[in-house]
Amino acid sequence: PGPVGGDVASDSYNNLYRDVEGLRRLGVSHYRFSLSWARLLPNGTAPPNPAGLAHYGRLLARLRELGVEPVVTLYHWDLPQALQDAFGGWASPVLPGLFRDYAELCFRHFGGQVRYWLTMDNPYVVAWHGYGTGRLPPGVRGGPRLGYLAAHHLLQAHAKVWHLYNDHFRPAQGGKVSIALSSHWIKPQHMTEENIKECQKSLDFVLGWFAKPIFIDGDYPESMRSNLSSLLPEFSEAEKKSIKGTADFFALSFGATLSFQLLDSYMKFQQLESISLRQLLYWINSEYNNPQIFIVENSWFVSGTTKKDDAKYIYYLKKFIMETLKAIRYDGVSVFGYTVWSLLDGFEWHRGYSIRRGLFYVDFQSHDKKLIPKSSVFFYQKLIEKNGFPPLPENQPIEGIFPCSFAWGIVENYIQVDTTPSQFLDSSVYVWDVHQTKKLIKVDGVYASKRKHHCVDFAAIRLQISLLQEMHVTHFHFSLKWSLILPLGNLSLINHTLVHYYQCFASELLRANITPVVALWQPMIENQELPVSLAKYGAWENTETIQAFVEYARFCFRSLGDHVKFWITMNEPSVKNLTYTAGHNLLKAHAKVWHLYDKEFRRSQKGKISIALQADWVEPACPFSRNDQEVADRILEFDIGWLAEPIFGNGDYPEVMRAWLHRINSVDLYNFHLPYFSEDDKKLIQGSFDFFALSHYTTTLVGSEKEDALKYDHYLEVQMINDITWLHSPSRAAVVPWGLRKLLKWVKSKYGSVPVYVMANGIDDGQNMVHDKLRVYYIQNYINEALKAYTLDNVNLQGYFVYSFNDKTAPKYGLYSYVANQYEPKPSLKHYREIIDNNGFPGPETPELLCLEDVASCPECHFLRTRKSLLAFISFVFVAFIVTIFFISYYSKRVGRRYK
Repeated sequence: PGPVGGDVASDSYNNLYRDVEGLRRLGVSHYRFSLSWARLLPNGTAPPNPAGLAHYGRLLARLRELGVEPVVTLYHWDLPQALQDAFGGWASPVLPGLFRDYAELCFRHFGGQVRYWLTMDNPYVVAWHGYGTGRLPPGVRGGPRLGYLAAHHLLQAHAKVWHLYNDHFRPAQGGKVSIALSSHWIKPQHMTEENIKECQKSLDFVLGWFAKPIFIDGDYPESMRSNLSSLLPEFSEAEKKSIKGTADFFALSFGATLSFQLLDSYMKFQQLESISLRQLLYWINSEYNNPQIFIVENSWFVSGTTKKDDAKYIYYLKKFIMETLKAIRYDGVSVFGYTVWSLLDGFEWHRGYSIRRGLFYVDFQSHDKKLIPKSSVFFYQKLIEKNGFPPLPENQPIEGIFPCSFAWGIVENYIQVDTTPSQFLDSSVYVWDVHQTKKLIKVDGVYASKRKHHCVDFAAIRLQISLLQEMHVTHFHFSLKWSLILPLGNLSLINHTLVHYYQCFASELLRANITPVVALWQPMIENQELPVSLAKYGAWENTETIQAFVEYARFCFRSLGDHVKFWITMNEPSVKNLTYTAGHNLLKAHAKVWHLYDKEFRRSQKGKISIALQADWVEPACPFSRNDQEVADRILEFDIGWLAEPIFGNGDYPEVMRAWLHRINSVDLYNFHLPYFSEDDKKLIQGSFDFFALSHYTTTLVGSEKEDALKYDHYLEVQMINDITWLHSPSRAAVVPWGLRKLLKWVKSKYGSVPVYVMANGIDDGQNMVHDKLRVYYIQNYINEALKAYTLDNVNLQGYFVYSFNDKTAPKYGLYSYVANQYEPKPSLKHYREIIDNNGFPGPETPELLCLEDVASCPECHFLRTRKSLLAFISFVFVAFIVTIFFISYYSKRVGRRYK
């Protein structure tokens, strides 16, 4: 059993030098801590406790030795019990005077070493939950009236202490005094004037309750006055003058103490609570006349069971600090300091030990209470060293171009099939009734001679090809529909019309100089896109599906092989929905089809064939954690290596998979059976590829510590983590361009210099996405990371395909929008076309690429292209020569006439 009270907790009183060593390790510039009124004045009044005075004296002396600035809070909720018993605590008007006496003691003893004082921490919580709801000490359930009265006395106490310092100690000590005010942020349920007013009211009732009297006019917000009537005490005019202006800076506390924890629901006024620190800073800046802001408390929390790898804490910290930086740089807010809460784990009031908020882990059960650095220590340490988030060199864009043969492609899961015959195929004869109906009338029994079907008869093909040509792509990737080509799953029933349509589509692509890249099968939700007869009897669980797939592939190679030289056996088989038996059979089917093509069709058709795997990158949530790295490696093997290792590696499943399944089967009584390949199967599957094709969309963070049950995978013992500072699409897909480069490097490290194609890469958009900016950014940066992999990491990258062609077949993913039966190019299409035309990102220093196929087809074109400057000079000389001859001839004739 763990500790139940806060009497000892992390025991900082007896471990002063331990705590200071933690500060030294972090490299912080300042340290905020609280003096204990109850420790210095156990009875609330004189005489002081010499041991308490000596303790804080030692702490301040050690901080001075380290060069760490102390930021000292006089009162952080630990009222001497004697004052609560004798007067009722802050409910009594006696307390402001007693607090002034306590502050004077502190200023006299410690003021020479302290430049920043905070009178009290979070008076909202003290008043409302200490004396109103009773949720926090002293636990008085006095209702709203007593809560507002306690707040009244807290404001009076703060003002007395500020004036005390200002009048008697500031001249000699030169410090500054403020009060730590906590706040939430609130956003309107709907963007209406009424909802916006309710948001303002919510902030008035929490932050404005104390901030407006101090920073504006000495009185409560008007919204409180009009809503609370007699519940809210009155300040005299003298008190208003006394309270107004009693802060030398705005000390802000934001985070887990108040947000989503101690904010009463009715104080939200039916609006939406948010954790946007940047917006709160901007509001404070606007509302309180551009004050100097010191963030004196900010962070989030992790579960009480989390020990070292506190990824969730790190990414909230990253978000808050980034928002602070944006507020300073973009919004003009004056923020001069930032403080993480807290140095070490402790007793978290109403949450007890169920959460942790420290950078250092403390085992509360241990005797020595050692500080163990969590991953957040290393994160914050690095951040302090760099003073923020300077651009990382590896994330800066590079200039350069791809090779001449690079495949620039676009993807459509399934092409739009419209086999409606052209009007020119109708052999009937019509008469136009120009007098009455104005319509064509069919003449019965009269027919014109029929002609052969031509591919141009399919109007849908012409439209799609023209749209593709507009993109300037060299390749077009789509999947065939097995379930429609062979509805019964065998050759007994063939959809010849559909096959002819595919033949026409592929041949028309070639006529337009676009290479068709064709997948035999791509799983979709309904029946996995298998013929019903196969889906009904086990799908890939059934070994008969293997042979059915081979026969289907043979038919496709025979029917389409003259036009298709770039085959995918299976496109993006989803490992998330695949059993181990199904995956086993799927690998055999792929290998058999690859060997079929290799033996029977490759020589005559001269094509290439492989499998395309979905491959999103997986990154350890805590980059400093060995445990998180092990989890990331495990997920990569289960997500990618499961199907890749047998084909591109050693012919068998990854050893990591076998070891993990053996472990959980023996320990957790699971029964997950990963089949074994025979030696013949291994030989069949190993090497059954011509290239490595992958689809990549996003990057996922994973951790080892269980933090959020909804995002925890018990089977693989992995916690999914979200970096809330990353860009996200409307569907919450993270935009992480560097993940593609890491993935490509991983493929190379695992499987050597295999030719690689990024067969699909794209992002969704929303209806209100302005100028398609997200997709433009996505395409630009993902392709640039692919260029880095090619030029800097020597990855044998052969092509890149954007997903997707249009919104009609892939809503929200297309480069063409589809509205009212019309296709319209989005700005991202034009941007992609520009990259294709440039073959990458050429710069002034990029050497011009000599493409042999261009020279072979038009040697004079290459001559002209590579000698532009010379040709311009020759042209200039030639024109000058002609002009000179003209003038000589002209003036010679005039002179001749004159002499005559």
